[in-house]
Amino acid sequence: MNQTTNNTIYGLDVKTTIDNTTFLILNIAFEHFFKPLPRHSHGNNSYELHYIPNGLGQAVIDGSSYELTPGTLYMTGPHVEHEQIPSPMDPMTEYSIYFQLQEEDALLVFSGSTADKFLKKRFWIGPDTQNLGVLMEQLFYELKYKYTGYMIQVEALLQQCLVKVVRNYEGNRFSKQHFAPSNLIDGKTLIIERAFLYHYETITLENLAKTLGLSVRQTERFLKKYYGKTFQQKKQEARMSAAKIYLTDKRLSITQIAEKLNYSTSQHFTQAFRQHYGITANKYRRQLQDPMD
Repeated sequence: MNQTTNNTIYGLDVKTTIDNTTFLILNIAFEHFFKPLPRHSHGNNSYELHYIPNGLGQAVIDGSSYELTPGTLYMTGPHVEHEQIPSPMDPMTEYSIYFQLQEEDALLVFSGSTADKFLKKRFWIGPDTQNLGVLMEQLFYELKYKYTGYMIQVEALLQQCLVKVVRNYEGNRFSKQHFAPSNLIDGKTLIIERAFLYHYETITLENLAKTLGLSVRQTERFLKKYYGKTFQQKKQEARMSAAKIYLTDKRLSITQIAEKLNYSTSQHFTQAFRQHYGITANKYRRQLQDPMD
C-alpha cells in the first residue's frame, strides 16, 4: 500500500464563546493514519473531538475497545486515555479539534447550559447524527483559502461543531433557553415598517394606531420621535417609491398605476407624483426609455 500522507494541521489560537464560556481552540487537523497512535491523554480542562469521515480502525479508550467506521464521532476529555489503531486494509482518516476551557471559566459554567452539557461528558462515542462532516469540510475550506471574513466563519463553524456534539449526546432534545421577545419599542417599529412595506396603498392612521395599541395622537408622536416624519409623509414616501417601480412596467397605464396605489383618480396620482418628485409621471416614464429626454 502506498503510505503517502496528505495531512493538514493548523496550530491556532482561536477563542470562541458559548453561554459566556470561552473555549480556546489550539489545533485543528485532518490526518491519514497508517500506523497506530499510542495511548495518550489530555490535561485538565482539555478536550479533543474526533470525527472519522473515511476508512476503518479501532479506538481503545480507558481500556475498552470500540470499532471506528465512517461517520463515527467520539470525544475525549481530561485524563481519558485513548489510542487509535487503523485497519491495515482500509486505514482511517480523522478530523480532530483540540481545545481547552479557560481555567477561570471552568468554575463559572451555568448549570444546564450548552457549555455545561458539553463539559460534563468526559467521554462519548457513537454515530454522528448531526452532519459534522459537512461542518468539518467547511472549516477546512475557510482555513485553506482565507477569503474575506474567514476568521468570523471559522469561529462560527467551531461554535456549531460544539453545539452539534451536544446534540449527538442528547439526541436533539428541546432547549430550555430561548430568545427574549422584542421589547415594546422594537416591536412597534417592526409593526410600523411592515405596515408601510406591505399595506401602503390602504393603510390609515386609525388602523395603524389600533394595530399598535395606541391612540391616534400617540401614534403620530411615536412616528415623529422615531422616524422624524408624520403618518402622511411615511405613507406618501411608500406610495411614491412603489409608483416609480410601477412606471417601469410598460404594460401599466397611468390610470392602472393610480388604482394600484389606491388614488381616487389618475389626476390625484399625477399631481401627487409631481409634487413629490418635481416631474410628471409621464415624463419620468419617457426618461426611463430615453435618458436624454
